[in-house]
Amino acid sequence: MASSVLPNSLFSTLTSPHSPTLENAQPPLSASVKQPYAICSSHGVAANFNKPRRSFTAACAASDDHPSSAELPIELRYPAFPTVMDINQIRDILPHRFPFLLVDRVIEYTPGVSVVAIKNVTINDNFFPGHFPERPIMPGVLMVEAMAQVGGIVMLQPEVGGSSSSFFFAGIDKVRFRKPVIAGDTLVMRMNLVKLQKRFGIAKLEGKAYVGGEVACEGEFLMAMGNS
Repeated sequence: MASSVLPNSLFSTLTSPHSPTLENAQPPLSASVKQPYAICSSHGVAANFNKPRRSFTAACAASDDHPSSAELPIELRYPAFPTVMDINQIRDILPHRFPFLLVDRVIEYTPGVSVVAIKNVTINDNFFPGHFPERPIMPGVLMVEAMAQVGGIVMLQPEVGGSSSSFFFAGIDKVRFRKPVIAGDTLVMRMNLVKLQKRFGIAKLEGKAYVGGEVACEGEFLMAMGNS
């Protein structure tokens, strides 16, 4: 535990007859999980030897070598993603089925504007035995496909004039892959609806996919609605 070294001027202020008494001073910061401080005690040097020495308590930051014993265990630190649409609701919207449904849960949805969804990437996904046997990496084209499916959730909603029938890729542009996605990752995909031409059934979307807060893939998508 690090000790606090305070200048003599501070001791003089604390013992000055014109300064407020320590009994009326604010209490020190207490040790807690959210406020990891340790309490260090020190004694001031009295400016007037006729007066008794007064003690004060200073709050000192705890050393990094001694983490708080009350820290939450790792399994309790991270809450689950919220559920705005579960897999059954997603299946009611998207026409895809196994093994090509690549959206597990919608965690945020703004009608006609954007949607955020997740894909839990597991070693049981059917593409891993061949891509690659010694290093399981999610294929980039499937990341793009997963993002397109998330975009379809925006397109096929009644709020934007869509229908729960089908949609197709019309084009992709400016696609970049920033980092590999491997088994055990959670792919978080945000798709924003940029423009929708209801007359022609064409929509333009921008999307980014994240793993651990870092961009793994991004691009622009052009989608076309199918017939009801």
